[in-house]
Amino acid sequence: MDILTVDFETYYAKDYGLRKFTLEEYIRADKFEVIGVAVKVSNADSAGESVWCTGSKQKVKAFLDSFDWGNSAAIAHNAMFDMAILNWHFDIRPKKIIDTLSMARAIHTVEVGGSLDALTTYYNLGKKGTEVNNALGKRRLDFTEKEMQAYGGYCIQDVDLTYKLFQVLIKRVPIFELDLIDLTMRMFTEPAIVLDKEVLEAHLVNIVEEKAALMARVTHDRKQLTSNPQFAALLESYGVVPPTKISLTTGKVAFAFAKTDEEFKKLSEHENPEVQTLVAARLGIKSTIEETRTARFIGIASRGLLPVPLRYYAAHTGRWGGDDKINMQNLTRGSQLKYAMRAPEGFSFIDCDLSQIEARMLAWLAGEEVLVDAFMRGDDVYKIMASSIYGKPVEEITKEERFVGKTTILGCGYGMGAVRFQAQLKTFHVDLELEECERIIKVYRKTYPAITKLWSDAGKALKTIQDDKTSELGRGGALIVDGEDGILLPNGLYVSYPNLRVDVDEDGNSETVYDTLKGRTLVPTRIYGGKVIENVCQALSRIVIGGQLLAVSKEYKVVMTVHDAIGALAPTVEVGTAMQRVEELMKIRPEWAPDLPLDCEGGYGESYGSC
Repeated sequence: MDILTVDFETYYAKDYGLRKFTLEEYIRADKFEVIGVAVKVSNADSAGESVWCTGSKQKVKAFLDSFDWGNSAAIAHNAMFDMAILNWHFDIRPKKIIDTLSMARAIHTVEVGGSLDALTTYYNLGKKGTEVNNALGKRRLDFTEKEMQAYGGYCIQDVDLTYKLFQVLIKRVPIFELDLIDLTMRMFTEPAIVLDKEVLEAHLVNIVEEKAALMARVTHDRKQLTSNPQFAALLESYGVVPPTKISLTTGKVAFAFAKTDEEFKKLSEHENPEVQTLVAARLGIKSTIEETRTARFIGIASRGLLPVPLRYYAAHTGRWGGDDKINMQNLTRGSQLKYAMRAPEGFSFIDCDLSQIEARMLAWLAGEEVLVDAFMRGDDVYKIMASSIYGKPVEEITKEERFVGKTTILGCGYGMGAVRFQAQLKTFHVDLELEECERIIKVYRKTYPAITKLWSDAGKALKTIQDDKTSELGRGGALIVDGEDGILLPNGLYVSYPNLRVDVDEDGNSETVYDTLKGRTLVPTRIYGGKVIENVCQALSRIVIGGQLLAVSKEYKVVMTVHDAIGALAPTVEVGTAMQRVEELMKIRPEWAPDLPLDCEGGYGESYGSC
């Protein structure tokens, strides 16, 4: 098929741009205007010249309609932007969407910037122009002929650079991932979820009232909120482990309580509203995340259907992340936001979730056959674990003991220590002495020795990478350790550890670290065997759900994915059959893991919340 590389130039001003507006707000705003667009037609044999068009919306529409989008692959850098404009303003939907920004994320994760300028500089493809800086505050009719000609040249150069970047990246991005990029883009650019504005408005009133009541209960004095040690103690009183980071000033471990610290920002979305309120009070914020997100939903509801913004390859494990300031990956359990997300008329919402996928993946990868077989039979592995912990028959395990068994299975598979295990249990209001937590962890490791061996093997894999050698890791060589790139996954991409090395501190203590990007700064991040296994299990689980997303999308409209779940739409008259079909598709094992014990559970309803 033909390839159409496209780039839009649009009106922006100091009070109207993507720094102040979300992508959805910006493109749907009344102020929105296309200044011009450039398109390049290419195929397997040749690449044509990029063509620029500026003029009225009718003229631009006629120009765009002259290309065969329905039978072509469309390329853009940050395709959520350009493809949303194509669909929302010009009713154009390409056969395939290719996003060079997403492709770069899959290859480089964090070590190279995501901008077109950064990537084309990195690959020595050419330098991006600066004419866009002169367009601030200018409507199309404000440009002189000479200025518009220069702007058109700038846009054409962007199209040419994007196409060159695509030609480089396509050599390293598998078709499987290109298909996932296409699906991810369509969740945003081709929305189908209806938002119930009345439900949202009622929810906002309740949130404001509940927040006021919670804030009134924050009786802690200013010092408790502003002092790092005292605030850490407050968090611990709610069973929350205070997030930490390596201080760029001292090089030592410090509390990560700044508004820009990722782990601290996650606490603003904690499932406990009281923790959210503490964080809001610490930052001096007047609204909690639920209040802000609900207000954003109301705004979207007034403009149209709900685009689902997901950041493809948001982490080096390949997991999707939330985007566009509404973070669809972290909607609070039982939130009215979910009930406000409704299927369009004549359709029903299907939500299906892979069951315990990471725990199953870990058992399979380690070759822990006893646990694999238990998963395969559908046994209650949480009760089985509790039986080993408490030394009593499975049938005598209480609900509380089963919960400890569940937390052990889901939490201790990556080398968690007793202190953190104790804190995790406390989050769920289960208080155990540290000595008891140490005993439980010993029981887990003795019960499943193949898992502890896998941690050790992963530690050796880090040494293999440092020595620039090659080896295998896990069941049947499912993973290839490649010293040059990291750990090769079955999808052809890598879990990478840039600049992997051993650091020695001033006290002579050594640890293995690699570089991650925090803002614009490279920060050393500790890595060890258990963490490697957590990384690869998440990456492998993501590949599984990715394959299932593609399989389901061939039969039903996939509108979202949250962690290990798929949200899709099906005609209401056949939703029962559709639910069964989705479950069948989500139990199909990948070719690289034909004996992986998969299972899933789901439901359907008129809204996301009623599934």
